[in-house]
Amino acid sequence: MNTSGHVAAILAKAEAGGLRGAELAALRRRLRQLGERQPGLLPAEVLEPLADLPSRDELPDPPPGQAREVLDRLVVVKLNGGLGTSMGLSGPKSLIEAKPGRSFLDVIATQVLALRQRYGVRLPLVLMNSAVTRDPSLDVLRRYDGLRVPGVPLDFLQGQEPKIRADDLQPVQWPADPELEWCPPGHGDIYTALAASGTLDALLSAGLRYAFVSNSDNLGALADVRIAAWAAAGQVPFALEAVRGTLADRKGGHLARYQGRVVLRETAQVPDGDTSFTDVERWRWYNTNNIWIDLRALADLQDADPGAPVLPLIVNRKTVDPRDPASTPVIQLETAMGTAIGSIPAARAVHVPRSRFIPVKTTNDLLVVRSDAYELTSDGRMRPGFDGPGPVVTLDERYYELLPDFEQRFPAGAPSLRRCRRFEVEGDVTFGAGVVVVGDVRVTGPRHVPDGEVLGR
Repeated sequence: MNTSGHVAAILAKAEAGGLRGAELAALRRRLRQLGERQPGLLPAEVLEPLADLPSRDELPDPPPGQAREVLDRLVVVKLNGGLGTSMGLSGPKSLIEAKPGRSFLDVIATQVLALRQRYGVRLPLVLMNSAVTRDPSLDVLRRYDGLRVPGVPLDFLQGQEPKIRADDLQPVQWPADPELEWCPPGHGDIYTALAASGTLDALLSAGLRYAFVSNSDNLGALADVRIAAWAAAGQVPFALEAVRGTLADRKGGHLARYQGRVVLRETAQVPDGDTSFTDVERWRWYNTNNIWIDLRALADLQDADPGAPVLPLIVNRKTVDPRDPASTPVIQLETAMGTAIGSIPAARAVHVPRSRFIPVKTTNDLLVVRSDAYELTSDGRMRPGFDGPGPVVTLDERYYELLPDFEQRFPAGAPSLRRCRRFEVEGDVTFGAGVVVVGDVRVTGPRHVPDGEVLGR
């Protein structure tokens, strides 16, 4: 695809919209990548499976003095730009209740404050927000006394770029709602957004050297002193946490070896007809989107190349109004932050336990988190209450995909899932209080499951 006749129009709109420096340099690169024959695609035949990784559980516990030193130079960054649109909401996804009376952001704040107290360190918390999530999210954080660290902002904004018409590659025009002409460039934007917002300079000026970055919907992602000390001692500029793949990870990105280096292949990088992506035995290691960044190393990379690190392009095809499938087809140029492992010299991956990866992408995941499969401790840890890989839930999308419908069918809260392996619900089923699910269970509706019923015993 040749974009040479359209780049100027896209860049002009981007500059008029406020893009400068690192963000503009990164957009120029994505536009060049779009002109390639198969932008961003990684077919299975060019990849090799990745062998064993260093294990977090085998890393030594650092002495108390070393632990304090490395954690006092660490900042926790949470990707918090997402809305709960896939669950039928219009506000920040992180404000959904994870446990009764406790949103995801409430749990995150508790985790950070508990780690500070335990180690006697600063450990700032910073959110990467969107314009929509910023105010309501900061309102939550302001309820926690002492959470803000002097000299460190509580948040910074993710970037935005023009959506591009799919037919002629011109920047799309949508007078009915001009805001829909813009989109975030994926969470790979974190590197340029840190620089463009001035946050990277502020963190370094405050004496912070390392960042632990994760999604706000993953409550297993706590700052881990073993990994922090390992990365600091080994001068690792970038580290990605990976879990051993299971059937639940078939839609996530996996690690592989490509041309002698480790790369991350996301779903959008799989060519049509390549069915190997779901082979969790071949591709053993899957991305958690928990990453560790040496901020000084990132600044040095961007001194040489303002748009660094170089990330593979992900072409996301949508309509300009995602709620209207008949609106103008567009493409969004995106990147994924974990793919930096393939371009940053000396980047590493580390095997972490499944307890560090509890993502909530759907109401299926939310039911597991809300159930007794996980216990929320006083210091904000999500402690698994099950043995093995944990329950896999599949709820009928017709009745449970949207959060209001989901909560209407579980009015007394989630059933007990700690002894469940698989739980499938087909049809319109409501559940009473104290329901227990054991083993492999399939429920079909319409029906009502009464209080206290044990399914699958």
